[in-house]
Amino acid sequence: MSELRVFKQAMDDLPYSEMAPALFIGHGSPMNAIERNEYNQSWATLGKKLPRPKAILTISAHWLTRGTRVTSMEQPKTIHDFGGFPQVLFDQQYPAPGASDFAALTQELVTTTNVQSDFEWGLDHGTWSFLLPMYPKADIPVYQLSLDYYKPMGYHYTLACELRELRKKGVMIIGSGNIVHNLGMINFSGNPYDWAVEFDEKIKSFLDVGNHEGIIRYDRLGAVAKLAVPTHDHYLPLLYAIAQQEKNEALTFFNEKTELGSVSMRSFILS
Repeated sequence: MSELRVFKQAMDDLPYSEMAPALFIGHGSPMNAIERNEYNQSWATLGKKLPRPKAILTISAHWLTRGTRVTSMEQPKTIHDFGGFPQVLFDQQYPAPGASDFAALTQELVTTTNVQSDFEWGLDHGTWSFLLPMYPKADIPVYQLSLDYYKPMGYHYTLACELRELRKKGVMIIGSGNIVHNLGMINFSGNPYDWAVEFDEKIKSFLDVGNHEGIIRYDRLGAVAKLAVPTHDHYLPLLYAIAQQEKNEALTFFNEKTELGSVSMRSFILS
C-alpha cells in the first residue's frame, strides 16, 4: 500500500499540459481487470487524477493484423480473447462508445500507410482490462489501432509519430502490452529471472534519457532481448507510447514490478 500512496502523490505532482497525456500500460493478466490488487488500484487512481480526455486511442498487443486498421464502429463490442479464466471475467462488459470521428482523423493523419476502417473488431482485453477500473462508467469514446505484425520496428515508430497531433485534439493515446513478456517461462513462485530484470532495467535506462533508438533496436541487447521479447507483439505498443514524447516532456513510471518471473508490469505516463 505504501507504493500505491507514493504513486498517488506522483499523480498529484504531474505537470499540467494542455495536451492529453500519453501512456504505456503493462496490462499483464486479464484478471487484473477485476482483482483488487496494486495494478487495478493504480489504474483506478489514473482515472481520478488525469485530465479527462475527449477520446481514448489504444494500441493493444492483442490486435495483430496484416496492414493497419482502426475501429470505426459506433459501439465496439467487448472481446474476451482469452481462455482458462473464471466465468466472472467473461461476464465483464465495457460498453464504451466508439470514436468514429477521431478514427477518421487518425486515417487522415497517418501517411506512412493506408489505415483501413474496421467494423468487426471491438475492444480486446489489452484495452478494457485497464479501462474497466480506470473509467468504470465507460462513458469516454474508445477506439483501437491495430498492429501490422509483419512490419519492422522502425516502421511502427514512424507511424506512431504521426499520431501526435491527436493529443492536441484531446485524445489520450495508450500503448498496452508488456516490456518483458515470456509466457513460456512463467515462474509461479514469483521470483523474477535475472535476464528479465536486466532487460527491463536497460529499457528503463533508455526511457530515462529519451533514447528512443535504443528502444527501437532492442535486439542489439543480445541474449536477454531474445528471452524478454520472444515475440514482439507485447513490445510493439511501447513504441507507440514513446513516439508521443515531446521535447522535455516528463516521463513518470509506475507499477515497476516483474510478475510471474517473466512479465514486466512497468508502465509510464507522458504528461
